[in-house]
Amino acid sequence: MRYGVTPENIILYGQSIGTVPTVDLAARYECAAVILHSPLMSGLRVAFPDTRKTYCFDAFPSAQIPSRSHRQLQTLRPVLSDVNLPLEFVDRSIDKVSKVASPVLVIHGTEDEVIDFSHGLAIYERCPRAVEPLWVEGAGHNDIELYAQYLERLKQFITFELATS
Repeated sequence: MRYGVTPENIILYGQSIGTVPTVDLAARYECAAVILHSPLMSGLRVAFPDTRKTYCFDAFPSAQIPSRSHRQLQTLRPVLSDVNLPLEFVDRSIDKVSKVASPVLVIHGTEDEVIDFSHGLAIYERCPRAVEPLWVEGAGHNDIELYAQYLERLKQFITFELATS
């Protein structure tokens, strides 16, 4: 217990690019729950949706990069420093979601114009303890909070589902 807060009192919440460090923390530390709002599989896959492989220069890979690629990533450090994330986020990133032991709520808008809805689906499918997701019909990347079901689902998850898990 650090800072006087026990893990069962911590809910990690990440939105968009913030899901990368959120998943990293949740994969390494115990917490009560994780909420991933508009998560991304891979930076390259956001920019180029037809990408099916993970490349060493992908800033947020969804598949784990073999350790032998670490040297290649070191050469990219000046480029990656522009995104202000430590190399350990770049090295494993969203693939870590399969290591999250806490319940995970995935929220994504079906009309997200920044991170395609397919990213949310893929992340949801990789979560070992995923709860019923919230797919907000018609919502984009920056307006999910304006839909009534957003707050309703958060309240249900935190108040009822976590209390019984």
